[in-house]
Amino acid sequence: MMPEVNRFSKPRKNNTLECPVPLPLKPTLLLACLSSFSAFCIPAVAQDSAAPPPVTFTSDQDHQNMMDQLGIKALRPGPSGNEKAPNHANYDESKANPYPNVPDPLTTNDGQKVTTAAMWWDKRRPEIVEGLEKYVYGRVPANVPKVTWTSTIVDHEFLGFTPVTAKELIGDVDNSAYPAITVKMHAIEVLPAMARGPVPVLIMFGPARFPAPNEPRGEELARVNKAYKALLLQQDPSLKEVFDRHPAWEPMKEPPFFQRPEPNEDGDPPNMWQLIAAGWGFVLFDPASVQADNGEGITRGIIGLVNKGQPRTPEDWGALRAWGWGAGRMLDYLETDKAVDSKHVGIEGVSRYGKAALVTMAFDQRFGMVLVGSSGKGGATLLRRNFGEAVESLTGGEYYWMAGNFIKYGASDATFGAKTPGDIPVDSNELIALCAPRLTFISYGVPAKGDANWLDHEGSFMAAIDANRVWALLGAKALDIPGDYKTAKMPPVNEGHLDGQLAWRQHDGGHTDAPNMKWFIQWADKFIGHTPQ
Repeated sequence: MMPEVNRFSKPRKNNTLECPVPLPLKPTLLLACLSSFSAFCIPAVAQDSAAPPPVTFTSDQDHQNMMDQLGIKALRPGPSGNEKAPNHANYDESKANPYPNVPDPLTTNDGQKVTTAAMWWDKRRPEIVEGLEKYVYGRVPANVPKVTWTSTIVDHEFLGFTPVTAKELIGDVDNSAYPAITVKMHAIEVLPAMARGPVPVLIMFGPARFPAPNEPRGEELARVNKAYKALLLQQDPSLKEVFDRHPAWEPMKEPPFFQRPEPNEDGDPPNMWQLIAAGWGFVLFDPASVQADNGEGITRGIIGLVNKGQPRTPEDWGALRAWGWGAGRMLDYLETDKAVDSKHVGIEGVSRYGKAALVTMAFDQRFGMVLVGSSGKGGATLLRRNFGEAVESLTGGEYYWMAGNFIKYGASDATFGAKTPGDIPVDSNELIALCAPRLTFISYGVPAKGDANWLDHEGSFMAAIDANRVWALLGAKALDIPGDYKTAKMPPVNEGHLDGQLAWRQHDGGHTDAPNMKWFIQWADKFIGHTPQ
């Protein structure tokens, strides 16, 4: 049987030839670049096939290169997560809002109030997209290569007592323009085997492994054990004496037909089991197969492939957008799968992957729903807030998640002076607003169980409350919480506000969205009209 293949093509611009190292670049970094390839600009211009190998930077070198491009001489250090450290993060709510006025998602850049849905779609929403791309997350290039999806393994498994079909998918990214970098996206698609029609699917950021591999039993297992013993004897003939003394021993034991799962913190079955039991499918999508979660990998992965192995420029995309791009290509595939209800595909993630899930939903309007778990700064939490993790934590730490331009807002000494989080033209209330009027569930746990104060739960609640007005403008059902972002009171733990297309619930577990999964499924089913088959 031939492997299943799908191809998705996008228009590509003519190749342009550039000097492989953007300037300005400090002499030490220039030497590092030169040492990583034998030819500099002239061979690259001569012909595209002679493009140099990828630049090899450490994370510090890549970060410094971007600072040099931006004209930044010094950054403010981010706060420490250790509350006993001299520079510990602020957890005093009275000091948490040094820049109390957030950008208004319903006021245009030229000061007009957005009063109609048409104004939102035609003018204001594109302005917000432009601002978030330019200053925070970066732009997805127009010439990203096409992806070819191939199904390599199909396994028939059980999750609980429910039969499922699990399919390994590899997304090969066309690297003909720069063969030195290979990108193979990796995912596992799991669908209920007995579904009577297309099912909603949740793409889940994280490791991509078969959830319950179908193991050999009976005669098949006996053949495996016989071959394994023979191999051992071939390696070490003296083992015959051992096997003779233990004739009934088998290297591999018969697996039980049903294995009790490790329950979630709230005692419920694992998220994957809950989704299948509710008649959903899911995709385990590995972001690291798209783009590495570090600075030294920024000249590899999909970002490096498009840049032909060279460092980013200030408006280039960061890892969060790259992961979201990958999820979008996964959705391309699902749109061709007749077993999937492609109008009801969601995206989910926790922590950094919660940031990525929200970013994915905001920029790709094909996604119908999102579960944003404990996302913090760069996700649902207001960038202007000074509580726990700070903008400076990202500009000096996980800078590669964001556009290079974002580093400016941690600068204390630069050719442009200094900038603070209050100078960022956009904020996370507007990021959340880009999801309207689609189904958006903001989830957090509690600090006592490990969902640390560092994440600033209150800052995410404030952002959601302010974004709420866009759902109302577009005729959707908004959060049922009175007040604006300065006056609304964050609900008690375990009090879900799930009556609107924008939902909030803080569970009593830790750094996970697992205790909210059953609430998410019930909430989404209500709005999409889905019932278990």
